[in-house]
Amino acid sequence: MCSDDIVISARGLGKRYEIYDSPRDRLKQFLRPVLGRRLGGRHDYFREFWALRDLDFEVRRGETLGIIGRNGSGKSTLLQLICATLTPTLGEVRTQGRIAALLELGSGFNPEFTGRENVFLNASLLGLDQASIAARLDDILAFADIGDFIDQPVKTYSSGMYVRLAFAVIAHVDADILIIDEALAVGDAIFTQRCMRFIRAFQQRGTLLFVSHDMGSVQNLCQSALWLDGGRLVRLGPSEAVARAYQRYSLQQIYGDEVELAEVERASAAAESATEALPEDEDALAPEALSCLHYGAEARASVNLERASGWDTGAVEIVDVDLSKLDCADHSPLFEGWDWVRLRIRARVHRALERPILGFLLRDRLGQDLLGENTLAFTELQPLAARAGQTIEAQFVFRLPMLPNGQYAILASVADGDLYNHVQHHWMHDLCILTVSSSRVRWGLVGVPFKHVSLSLCDD
Repeated sequence: MCSDDIVISARGLGKRYEIYDSPRDRLKQFLRPVLGRRLGGRHDYFREFWALRDLDFEVRRGETLGIIGRNGSGKSTLLQLICATLTPTLGEVRTQGRIAALLELGSGFNPEFTGRENVFLNASLLGLDQASIAARLDDILAFADIGDFIDQPVKTYSSGMYVRLAFAVIAHVDADILIIDEALAVGDAIFTQRCMRFIRAFQQRGTLLFVSHDMGSVQNLCQSALWLDGGRLVRLGPSEAVARAYQRYSLQQIYGDEVELAEVERASAAAESATEALPEDEDALAPEALSCLHYGAEARASVNLERASGWDTGAVEIVDVDLSKLDCADHSPLFEGWDWVRLRIRARVHRALERPILGFLLRDRLGQDLLGENTLAFTELQPLAARAGQTIEAQFVFRLPMLPNGQYAILASVADGDLYNHVQHHWMHDLCILTVSSSRVRWGLVGVPFKHVSLSLCDD
């Protein structure tokens, strides 16, 4: 290490495997020193496969590095070399600090042991003594949230339960370097939100290596990215630039020789365009124009009050949340994108509040805030005091966004004060889960209704 600021350093790193066509060839290779002396020659009975070769890079303390590449490009091999579960054939990799890794399903677990026994086993492998593990056991079990299954053999666990328990362990071993390899694709929405909150907090104090095929996740979470292909380093740099180059390369691989994608760089993004004036009245548009873009985006909401987590001061408690269609008599649980909906949040006051403020946020699976609002604008104009024993209710009426398929979480909070001086008394994550299906929103985080889309030929 040339600096205390560098926590991972690889120099000339390479990993070679010997590929044998049959067990007989493996035996011949084992006996080759003897056979070579008697029969002459130095014939090898294997083919070389270099999973990694000539790799040089550094990761600084507090950095989040994304590692990308196609399957078989060497990503998992690199992570195992960093974790010292593999020995390099060439070069070296040095690390500083405790490493906690979630590399593959069930790694570090004995399938015959119970979940509780595997917590002690896995945490011991990560450097904790028995007393430290016992002191953190309750927090680990609460994070995993698998109930009575903790005392069942892990061979009976689902893939989601495996990940919940493994992530719960690595989240509580005080690691300096955290390595996550595509593990978050398995958990449900509530657990994924919990993991993302931990990851966001960990990024403030530790170093994160994040492996994913989702370029949106890499750009959102990582400052820099490392692109591997065929075991060699293709590019290392800012995550946005590397992700864009990788996406272009992946498309080129799909298109083959039919289309050649040339990189375009412009000195200025300024361009002039003429836009046809659109009619203000929707009725003035042709019916086919109004119906040409229908995104579907059906959603169902499920209240999750019993499993929601967060913090409180004891002054007030969120007791109910409800998302419903506006002016819908049948109370259908099914929503569509761009429906008018009403979100109700109720809270019971235990200690008097001078200026209570209720608010909410809608987050995607990466913990990104998509939209939100609070009652501050109302309380600024008409302050509303609440006494102990009273119940306060906030209502938010808005159009439900058109969302891509997936699960989304609504969090809610209650504060007391104003914009510049307030106290958050109750903050609850994952109060309501919104599951979106049948969506044809393909680009961006949300979709919007397009008033007019047309295609025409223009004379130069």
